Formats: sequence, structure tokens, C-alpha cells
Amino acid sequence: MVTKIESKTNNFVSFKNKISSPLSKNKITVLQINLGRKCNLACTHCHVEASPKRTEELSPEVCNQIIALIHNFPQIETVDLTGGAPEMNYGFKAIVEAARQHNKEVIVRSNLTIFFEPGYEDLPEYFAQHQLRVVASLPCYLESNVDQQRGAGVYNKSILAIQKLNQLGYGKNPNLILDLVYNPPLPTNTNFSLTPNQQKLEQDYKSYLLEQFDIQFNNLFTITNIPIGRTKQFLQRQDIHDDYLKFLAANCNLATLEHLMCLNELSIDYLGNVYDCDFNQMEGITATNSQGEKLTVKHILEVNNLDIITDIKTANYCYGCTAGNGSSCGGSLMSNES
Repeated sequence: MVTKIESKTNNFVSFKNKISSPLSKNKITVLQINLGRKCNLACTHCHVEASPKRTEELSPEVCNQIIALIHNFPQIETVDLTGGAPEMNYGFKAIVEAARQHNKEVIVRSNLTIFFEPGYEDLPEYFAQHQLRVVASLPCYLESNVDQQRGAGVYNKSILAIQKLNQLGYGKNPNLILDLVYNPPLPTNTNFSLTPNQQKLEQDYKSYLLEQFDIQFNNLFTITNIPIGRTKQFLQRQDIHDDYLKFLAANCNLATLEHLMCLNELSIDYLGNVYDCDFNQMEGITATNSQGEKLTVKHILEVNNLDIITDIKTANYCYGCTAGNGSSCGGSLMSNES
């Protein structure tokens, strides 16, 4: 059941006070690694604030430390690679191949247009060869909406990229999973809305893309715009940031707490710092151990324990993950969507 706060009140309960007790880590099974800020796009909603002008990326030292994590901890089931465009940043293929060697699921969060950049034309075949799970941003199935969020011509390149993946078996072969990601347009006024019903929107996507482009894919993930990074800056320029945060808080659904992605994952940045989630990473809220020490990959390797975090660091933007049916890097958190 969704817990509502009356919109007419100015009272705002912090997320920390909203939940009855601190969130505790479960056994870590997912490593999500931000390989760097380099990207061939500069999307308006990007919470990482990636762009072609950014140069920050993984170092060889941190890359080797991450590979050591993958080698040393069989409990890791999934290695989730993001950026920027993860494919453009140092260490991408080395980490992919180390993870696949140990039979880990590898997710690459691709913007698809990278396939058409010089030097990256082999990526579709590389993805298929190593059976990478591709999670690709396509914030709408209509061209105008996509290009408005991500830049002129992005939609057509994305369609061509998906068709190429389909030709290689993605969306058809059970070992070649292709998921698409929807996120709503950024609001320009206080007429806010939650992300649409994921199951229904997936059917709309599949019907339209199959009819128009003969495209197939596996799953659609609906993701709420979290008010950090460029999204936060945009909302502040519209003078609606606080209103948006109150809207998310008003629609907080405590039933989503047990499904949050931060419970069983570690988020690692290109410097080797460790966070509870990707959003905390972008806000610089480092994870700590029970002694309050900030964690790094090096420290985890030294103590030889992946499960040294007790309480998860939270902030008010966590309302974005718990509003409505919830939101995560894997889409909606609740299966009983209304």
C-alpha cells in the first residue's frame, strides 16, 4: 500500500526518519562498477553528468583490484558495468573477460550509439561472443521524445543498434538478453507523475518496435528520475526541486524497502571507492564499515571480506527508489503493479 502525505502540508519527513530502522546490508552478490565519466553522449537526465568532455576513468591499479575481487569472492553473481559509456573507459574488456571466466553474469549498460563511434564497431559481436546482458537506454519508443532527452539522431542510431543485436540473436537466444530502459521526461512544472505501469508499457514498446522496425527485446525497465546530478540541476533551474522531492516522499511505498538494489550490491567508482549504490556514489556518500571507516576495494581485499557493511547510508533522494512501485537499475521493484 502506498503511504501518502497530504500535498497541502509543508511538513517534510526525511527518508531517515521515514523508515523505522536503518537499512541493513544482505550478503553481497552484485558489483556495480562505474568505469568512468567518458561518454559519447551528454544526456539531459544523466545523473553521472557524463559527456565527451569528461576524462575520468578507471586506472590500471584499480582495474586489477576489481579483477582480484571477482577472483576472490565466489559469492559475486553479477558484475554490472556502467559509466559514462562503460565501453569507452579503461578496463572494460579486461573486467568482462575476468568475470565471464568465473561464470559471472555480466551486465553492460550501453547507450547503443557507441556502436557507431570509430574503434567501437566490433562491440555487438563482442557482446554476443561473451554473452553479455545488454541493458540499453531507450527512454521512449517515439523518436521525438528520445532525441529531446538524449540528442538529435540518437533514436535512429539506437534502432539500428538494436536491429544489429537482434541479427546476432539478442532478444531471441535465451543466452543473449537485451533489456531496454524507460525513464520519464524531466518535469517542467509541478504536475508530477510516477513512472507508468512497467508491464503495460513493456507491451506498448514491444508492439510498436516489432511493428515499425521488426525489433525484439526481453524486458523493459521503468526507472524513476532520481533528483541528483543533471536531473537535480534541471529541477533547480525550474524551481521545482523541493516540490519534486515532496512528491516522491508523498508516494513512498514502504513495501519496496525489502527489494531495494542497495541491499545486496556494492557500487565501485573509478578511483576504487565503495558505495552502497550508484546514487550515493554520485553524491559522494562513501560506504563505511562498522568502525565508521570509509571503504575502498583495496580495504576489502585486505580484510578478505565482502560483507563488512552493516548499515546502508541513505538520503532524501532515496524516496525516488521507494515511490510508487519502486525503482532500481532493474526497473520496478514491485511485481503486483496496479
